[in-house]
Amino acid sequence: MSDALTALLGLGARARSVVIGVAGVRARLQQGRLAAVVIAADASLRTREKVGRLAVARHVPVLVGPAAARLGAKLGRPPVQTVGVRDRALARGLIRLSEELRGDTDS
Repeated sequence: MSDALTALLGLGARARSVVIGVAGVRARLQQGRLAAVVIAADASLRTREKVGRLAVARHVPVLVGPAAARLGAKLGRPPVQTVGVRDRALARGLIRLSEELRGDTDS
């Protein structure tokens, strides 16, 4: 995940448009209140399964982010394994940027 994507997440955090942490992300997913989820590249298998499965079941896009320490640093927090994005416009921007970085611009 590029600095641009983590910068967008930082803006989202300042605007209170993101939920930080596994418990909060899972709760918002269960409530149907997230537009996207970012999981740290080095998140534990348990976290990837718990959050990833729930997001897929709820038809919420899952993006792989940077390492938890870097993700947390960009958000002004200790290492962060998951971030939920509540704002749909921010989620679209993150998804679009992620696709551009992968070279997947067919969407």
